[in-house]
Amino acid sequence: MKLGELEEHFVEELNQQYDGDETKALFSLAAEHVLKFSPSKLRMMGDSAMDFIHLQKMLSILNDLIIGKPIQHILGEAHFYGSVFIVNEHVLIPRPETEELVDWIIADFKTENFTDIKILDIGTGSGCIPITLKKHLPKAEISTLDVSSAAIEVAQQNATNLNISINFIHADILTYSTEEKFDVIVSNPPYIRDLEKEQMHHNVLNHEPHLALFVENDNPLIFYNAIADFAITNLKPGGNLYFEINEYLSDETIEMLNSKGFAEIELKKDMQSKDRMIKASRKIYTRIWDGIV
Repeated sequence: MKLGELEEHFVEELNQQYDGDETKALFSLAAEHVLKFSPSKLRMMGDSAMDFIHLQKMLSILNDLIIGKPIQHILGEAHFYGSVFIVNEHVLIPRPETEELVDWIIADFKTENFTDIKILDIGTGSGCIPITLKKHLPKAEISTLDVSSAAIEVAQQNATNLNISINFIHADILTYSTEEKFDVIVSNPPYIRDLEKEQMHHNVLNHEPHLALFVENDNPLIFYNAIADFAITNLKPGGNLYFEINEYLSDETIEMLNSKGFAEIELKKDMQSKDRMIKASRKIYTRIWDGIV
């Protein structure tokens, strides 16, 4: 079978689950992984015959895609902000909107001469947020926290593979406390309500960790409240809190941050024009006479 014919076979077999462009993108990822070709070379090799071993690997990937397994879990890796991260069923697959959140933080600090900022990431998952921040802000001291020991193992392996040194904390943010102070706290916590499950693709529901995805309908901001309360105590005055948020709960999240006294609250849309990110600052108080205002 030729490479181009195999691509057509992918499109035919997956047409009930993905549109043509999505299937071609999945085929390209699989072929790049199996054949070790660049995308440009793949486009030139359509008339090339597949050898038996590579063909069997590609057909095995196709079978996994047919049953709904995410391509990243099939390949065991995902691309994020120019790096390749190990992923499995214990961690969320890194997504483009999270890249935008990371980019926002890097843009805020890259152009300044910050030499000793301390950053805490809450909910490390694959480690894509803290590892990427450390890669692009090498002088920052970065810690990351997760309740899942399995997720921390994946993140630690990713840090090792990418030669990045960060501090890992195994803890639940709903009960965690420390006296350490941070310049930045960032989190992409669980924020999808149970009522939103029916809108989700089955490969997410069946293969990604529900612990990192879902919250109860009657308390959807449980982690945002806990992290904001933690930030009140552990964020330095003038420090920044960054969240990835549920697009349907932006008003409620802003109201919650306002009620807790955060300042300079900024809502940002993602590339799909969805309310996706929020930045807020802990107020800097100035002393007048013997009181604080």
